[in-house]
Amino acid sequence: MSPITRLQPEARLTGAVIHNGLVYLAGQVADDATLDAEGQMADILRQVDTLLAEAGTDKSRLISVQIFLADMGDMAGMNRAWDAWLDRANKPARATVEASLADPHWRVELTGIAALP
Repeated sequence: MSPITRLQPEARLTGAVIHNGLVYLAGQVADDATLDAEGQMADILRQVDTLLAEAGTDKSRLISVQIFLADMGDMAGMNRAWDAWLDRANKPARATVEASLADPHWRVELTGIAALP
């Protein structure tokens, strides 16, 4: 049986779960909800880097990413942060949708799946 490893457990969720060579990221939101969408996305991507490193992998191993925007008008700002962070040689599959987020101050939420080396 393949073990399940949980990283950064909280009251209701775990920041990431490792199983069968994959890292499943919980929905990541900015620590500072006062930032605009670009700033929130940059903060989220910093958190993703931290979680992936803790799991023993990195953004070059991302398989898929789902991005939720509170307002599609924030797409350009979110994409500026994404483009600055993205490993261009190893782009994941990505979907971006508009959604009502749990906190009205959040502009962006991101989840994804990465492979272990």
